[in-house]
Amino acid sequence: MTPSTAAYTDLPAIIAHRGNAFEFPENTLEALSSAVDLGLHHLEFDVQLTADLMPVLLHDADLARVAGRSDSVHDLTSEALASIPVGEIARFGEIHAAVRAPTLARVVEALADWPDVTAFVEVKRASIRRFGREAVLTRIAGALAPVLDRCVLISFDVVSVKILRAMSGARIGWVLSGYDEVSRTEAAALSPEFLFANHERLPPAPSPLWRGPWDWAIYEVRDLETALECRVRGARYVETMDVRGLLAAYAGHARS
Repeated sequence: MTPSTAAYTDLPAIIAHRGNAFEFPENTLEALSSAVDLGLHHLEFDVQLTADLMPVLLHDADLARVAGRSDSVHDLTSEALASIPVGEIARFGEIHAAVRAPTLARVVEALADWPDVTAFVEVKRASIRRFGREAVLTRIAGALAPVLDRCVLISFDVVSVKILRAMSGARIGWVLSGYDEVSRTEAAALSPEFLFANHERLPPAPSPLWRGPWDWAIYEVRDLETALECRVRGARYVETMDVRGLLAAYAGHARS
């Protein structure tokens, strides 16, 4: 097993963005398990609701990218979705042809076997728009109940993370759509445990990230230089799909 990123004290901890999504279809048990096998203690994944209000792991509302078909997950029952491969044939060919989108309940079972893993669970706005906050948030929080103490509930939708904190007592994270003064004021009022931001939307380095009661997690990080820059600016976490590649870069940095 690759050493944990805790060994690299001058570098931010790595969050596996949709699992080890560089080597496996994103948001699948295979991608999540691979990240854990590589030594990571932080996973991020996305949750949508099916037509029968079952929380499942998918980023997009439609299946075009992962399954090559136009269906919306919101129009499919969980049983129908379970019959559809999501092996990202355009990326991987037939290698992962048997892979299916897992239910959140199945991932919770896996998390129960990974006691050292923290899960950042993103509630997708598309499901909120389709089914409403009450239906989406109660079902996701309910499914996560057995492992809620090791989860951080995150979303671009600031109202939803407020509700999730009040509803469940869980830690929350707000994913920023923009890095501006309006968002800074709202973050200060929300006081989440985590703020997430795309590194490409940050102001130019080396300006420090906003200080507050939160930890920063910067996503779409693919290389050591960007990870180092994020740490210097105040981020404790970076998110990547290329888990193996960034871990190798960390190991090389530690040896230098």
